[in-house]
Amino acid sequence: MARPRDPQPVKLFCGLLGGDVDLLKRARQLLGRRFGPIDLESEIWPFEQTDYYEAEMGPDLKRMFVSFDRPTHPDAMPGVKHETNAIEEEIARQCAALEIPRPVNLDPGYIDLGKLVLATTKDRSHRLYIGQQMYAEVTLHFMDGRWQTWPWTYPDYHRPEYHEFFIQVRDRLREQRRELTEFASENDA
Repeated sequence: MARPRDPQPVKLFCGLLGGDVDLLKRARQLLGRRFGPIDLESEIWPFEQTDYYEAEMGPDLKRMFVSFDRPTHPDAMPGVKHETNAIEEEIARQCAALEIPRPVNLDPGYIDLGKLVLATTKDRSHRLYIGQQMYAEVTLHFMDGRWQTWPWTYPDYHRPEYHEFFIQVRDRLREQRRELTEFASENDA
């Protein structure tokens, strides 16, 4: 009989999207306060794959990613998504004079060695309910030494520079898991 096992720690990350670089930096600061030190940060890239967010967020959007130093467990994702939604709302209140309903969009997720998972409030046929009114989808999977997409993968998540950043995050997770294993072995001796 198969026995349930505790999940391995995963690497929490967040995608930041917005038209104002200063607001992205503000969101980054708030994320760091809430989820701990940021260990990896991407460049800021133009977000040109779709105009889906333009009505809500304005034109000339930019995307960046951050990952957090402290590994977490996958079951933290519903709470993380609620926290990032609260940060979005806080920034929107502070920027009410801009008359942009959503000045920053925060997309939290996690990276495991074989997958990249995004948390969302929206249900779709390829998403699973994860509790607390939240859903999750496997957006990318790691196979043959590279990140690969699914038919439902967001257009910008096809970008090679995103994949390069996610490989760095995956490598950092592998290193942290090795350190945790070594630490546990030393303490068992």
